[in-house]
Amino acid sequence: MKWPTLRPNDPPADVTLLLEGTYPMVRGGVASWVEQMIRGLPHRRFAIVFMGGSEAAYNGILYDKPDNVVHLECHYLMDAGQGVDEPRQFEGNRKAFEASDGLHQYFKDPRTSDPNKQLCEVAQLLGKKGGLAHEDFLYSRQAWEQIVEYYRKYCTDPSFLDYFWSVRNMHSPLFMLARIARNLPPTRCLHSISTGYAGFLGALARHMHDLPFIVTEHGIYTKERQIDLTEADWIRTYDDVLTHGFRHDVSYIRRLWIRFFDGIGRLTYAAANPITTLYEGNRERQIIDGAPAEHTRVIPNGINIARFSPLREQTHQNTAPIIALIGRVAPIKEIKTFVRAMRIVASRLPGAQGWIVGPESEDPEYAQECRDLAAQLDLGGTVQFRGFQKAEDVFARIRVATLTSISEAQPLVALEAMASGIPVVCTDVGSCYELVHGHPKERATSLTTPPDPAHAAGRIVPIADPGETAAAILDLLTDREAWESARAVGIRRVDEHYSEQLMLERYEHLYAEAADQRARPVAAAGE
Repeated sequence: MKWPTLRPNDPPADVTLLLEGTYPMVRGGVASWVEQMIRGLPHRRFAIVFMGGSEAAYNGILYDKPDNVVHLECHYLMDAGQGVDEPRQFEGNRKAFEASDGLHQYFKDPRTSDPNKQLCEVAQLLGKKGGLAHEDFLYSRQAWEQIVEYYRKYCTDPSFLDYFWSVRNMHSPLFMLARIARNLPPTRCLHSISTGYAGFLGALARHMHDLPFIVTEHGIYTKERQIDLTEADWIRTYDDVLTHGFRHDVSYIRRLWIRFFDGIGRLTYAAANPITTLYEGNRERQIIDGAPAEHTRVIPNGINIARFSPLREQTHQNTAPIIALIGRVAPIKEIKTFVRAMRIVASRLPGAQGWIVGPESEDPEYAQECRDLAAQLDLGGTVQFRGFQKAEDVFARIRVATLTSISEAQPLVALEAMASGIPVVCTDVGSCYELVHGHPKERATSLTTPPDPAHAAGRIVPIADPGETAAAILDLLTDREAWESARAVGIRRVDEHYSEQLMLERYEHLYAEAADQRARPVAAAGE
């Protein structure tokens, strides 16, 4: 079925979802949550604005169209330079670049100005002929002089070329975002499921159209980008060459990229109300990163318990020592730790199997490294790469679910496993500690005695620690009473606190609040 496009005179969507690198082009994780929200609120009409890096990185739309999606448009930020006029020399708008300078100063020191005032001024100029168009940024004398001045004043890396092209690459997508914002489908409310480019699009549109703007973060975008950017191979700098890749400090160019995403994150927070996330630890991080505390709320994930509870009788009878890691095969999931842990498990528990269940398309080179590692450790047949499968089909056959991620928020797969009667072994990231033990880790540090395993839905292990991961898996596989206890705790915790109905009611309330605001809807595209 072809996905629709709203026309200027069509009734506005109730909510426009701003999505970066997720639904409907990616399965699992946040994408599954987005589909859950759309299908769980069938009376709400949703428009979707999807942004990705390049179209070639995706395999098209992976979901059937929900009846209440009334609009879909897709944009690829690596195409941001297309459609720009031929190079020509011209002066550029001095006042526009002065406004741009004010925003850059805010990026360097958020205490210097009012972010909403700065962004509102730039939003009216960005992407406009005679204002701050993409051509002005690429070819005007004002742009050249600003880049040279910033390089001389701030840059500590020797290479001007590294600096010049980094500035161009990070800023070019903003002009595409300005065009998208000006031509949004008719809508009553904006909801971005991250900060980053999607969040900045929402902030621009908020100031251009005076629309209610909600931000929801599962993982903290700026934190995840900082992890990516610190080790990103595509950022090549003079310092990297000198140290042959062994960086004892983060180069200026890497810090520049990190500060850029931190800055647009702060602008997103300033424009949004409310700002939601999944657990208290994330909310505290948002406040540290610039979110007004009074605008933040915690809304935990919820799952369709009726979808997984029928599995409980079957999982209770499972005895085969099968452990599954369900998630995309990507570095942030730290699949290699699971593979190494399975070497230990298999040596102590013959017949054990480790299933890696998830797509390998995001980072084929990393996926091949994981396969090669399994072969090097002589785990052929023990560690199986099974690709994408329905979660229910996996849970029906396994005994322990594992997550070895270096970053998570509140993983749906852990909640789904618990609802199915499967104990979990998770790294100590995001809300995993809270899911397993029933309270935030911060509270546990104040206790005089360690957490009682009898009240745990599984085990928490350190990041990148195959030994501890294997020990936790073996504990649950070889101790029937420990497995039974973890299973019962997980079922009870999900039933009481993480139901889909409770989550949907909370977001429905947010959308109703947005509808009550007196911000004018976008009556026609481009107004």
